[in-house]
Amino acid sequence: MSHTFVQIHSSDNVLVALQELPAGQSVSWSGRDLLLKERIAPKHKFAVNDLKPGDHVIMYGVVVGKAIVPVPAGSAITTFNTKHQSSPYGSKVGTYHWTPPDISRWKGRTFMGYHRKDGQVGTANYWLIIPMVFCENRNVSVLKGAFDAVLGYQKPDPYTSILQGLVKTHLGGKPDESTQKGENRSRKPRVFPGIDGVKVLLHEGGCGGTRQDADTLCTLFANYIHHPNVAGATVLSLGCQHAQIELLESKIKNVDPGGTKPVFIFDQQQSGTEEELITRAIHKTFEGITEANKVKRQPAPLSKLVVGLKCGGSDGFSGISANPAIGHTSDLLVTLGGSTILSEFPELCGVEQELINRCEDPAAGDLFMELMKTYSAAAEAVGSGFDMNPSPGNIKDGLITDAMKSAGAARKGGTAPVADVLRYGEYIKKPGLNLLCTPGNDVESTTGTTGSGAQIILFTTGLGTPTGNPVSQVIKLSTNTRLAQRMPDIIDFDTGGVIDGLLTIEQSGEAILDFVIEVASGNIIPKSVQLDQDDFIPWKRGVSL
Repeated sequence: MSHTFVQIHSSDNVLVALQELPAGQSVSWSGRDLLLKERIAPKHKFAVNDLKPGDHVIMYGVVVGKAIVPVPAGSAITTFNTKHQSSPYGSKVGTYHWTPPDISRWKGRTFMGYHRKDGQVGTANYWLIIPMVFCENRNVSVLKGAFDAVLGYQKPDPYTSILQGLVKTHLGGKPDESTQKGENRSRKPRVFPGIDGVKVLLHEGGCGGTRQDADTLCTLFANYIHHPNVAGATVLSLGCQHAQIELLESKIKNVDPGGTKPVFIFDQQQSGTEEELITRAIHKTFEGITEANKVKRQPAPLSKLVVGLKCGGSDGFSGISANPAIGHTSDLLVTLGGSTILSEFPELCGVEQELINRCEDPAAGDLFMELMKTYSAAAEAVGSGFDMNPSPGNIKDGLITDAMKSAGAARKGGTAPVADVLRYGEYIKKPGLNLLCTPGNDVESTTGTTGSGAQIILFTTGLGTPTGNPVSQVIKLSTNTRLAQRMPDIIDFDTGGVIDGLLTIEQSGEAILDFVIEVASGNIIPKSVQLDQDDFIPWKRGVSL
């Protein structure tokens, strides 16, 4: 890789600037000197040949756009001269062949996890509190607050002391040094060392929407209870909402027929006063946590890992460094017998045929095609479309079209065959690489990926994002070193060495797998977990009634 620009695929007719290239600079390319017509910002692309209106822009070896005005060689690819374009796709063609990576380094390697009765293995041990409807959000927050304060999960709050210092100054006093710095480091020891926390699934649904939304919500709740990182759950219901307790119980039975986990359900409209409801819930939850604390970490094979693959706040380096790096991690895990989940269907636009051809079962390829077309049609029906997916931040940092963004995003899935295709809310059934239909929206996607069984989510970002999840452990990977240095409070792993020529994609992917194993064993706590970035937003597709 050049330290100034790179061609990602041999058939690409654009190059990517790795650093700022000034107008008038001549770059040597393919045996000729290419004069830059304008300044090319880092992460942006420039044409290597003259493009006429209608000519395809090729990147990652696929169509990612088409010129809408003449684009002279050496000119930047922008929203003013290029628009979204992608190739058509159909049913599976041919037989897919791939070469698995060398996994000898990890043969016999284990992680220390929480073994569940159903055979799953958790990388954390949480107790879950769930409101069946938004009316119960306050009550579950009161419950969580009580357990956090008494059991030792309440984190130090530096901002309270900062505010106390401001108030003291306002009243004519002089704040001490600790309040000026926001120092408030006292924290109680945990009463139950084996429980990593009490988590809640705050949401705005359960009633007022369609029955489809209530069904999706209960499916997610059941899957989260079934999730290997969860020891048990306390559920608060108002009683009259669409998301009825009976619906949740049927969903739990679908994923866990043996009822292997304790689930305590309380109905407020049948419980008398709010105080009586919360008091009963506290007693039963304490009993459940006491039992869950007895489960200890034990060795587990890496084949028990299920890792989600996600990107958000993407930039022009995402598809060059972090995404292909975790793609290699995915290939390693699949070869080791583990599972990975690639989500965000709007960000697979333009690479559909490649993914369909990689499906082991042609029926899975047909389902992927059906889901993509249905999703695209639904977006167009409300005056939108996949072409509107790139955010202003994406565009500013070089992702000009959705197909360009998608081609880079798809690299998170590596090169392994596709074992299965999942609908939103469907729990993983097959080891290997799985495709999960979710939106590109960061939280709706991570919510769905966790609901499909991912214990850990590898989340790449070029711009920085605080997204996390209450149950899965979200690991943030920066696409560039500058971001890792600027936002060290949210970034866990820097893949910028790939851009700087210090590491290969394979070396970075291998280091990521080692990092995942440490997280899975409880030796490293991801920043999103440390910061309580517990985001939960179900994908709501119906209207409000």
